[in-house]
Amino acid sequence: MLLWFAGLSFLLVAWVFASPAIDYRLVIGASVLPVVELAIGGPWPLHTLAAPVLVMALVMVIFRGQRLAQRRWLGIAIGLFMHLVLDGSWARTTLFWWPLFGTSIDEGDIPTLPAPLALVAMELAGLIALVWVARRYRLDQPTERSRFLRNGQLSRAAMSQSPGTC
Repeated sequence: MLLWFAGLSFLLVAWVFASPAIDYRLVIGASVLPVVELAIGGPWPLHTLAAPVLVMALVMVIFRGQRLAQRRWLGIAIGLFMHLVLDGSWARTTLFWWPLFGTSIDEGDIPTLPAPLALVAMELAGLIALVWVARRYRLDQPTERSRFLRNGQLSRAAMSQSPGTC
């Protein structure tokens, strides 16, 4: 379920924040990072509210007084928050609020993969979101793609174009 998290996180964060200073590579990477926990027998703290809140606090303290650096590195916390939203972790109270309701994670709190057809539909939705974002923010153009690959940012011109155009 990588495309689901990557595509929808990129789309939603670019749409809502509309900030050319966010490193969208960090948003995408952080949104898929908790999947690694499941591959190694998790979930662990990345599926809890504690992880993105701690990351956000660290970014704000480490980069105090450096507004652009804060905005860029907050992409990690934002990506982790996006994973919680898209994964439905918020619906598993003990897991989401860990460690407030105890330090153990019950087997019933472990996220499960959706049915195969739903999984395919979710991955397809993520792919469609990635394609739409790439066209919407002109990542098919070499200069825009180079900027994105180099620093994870979208240009102000691409951010300011009318949302209905690709």
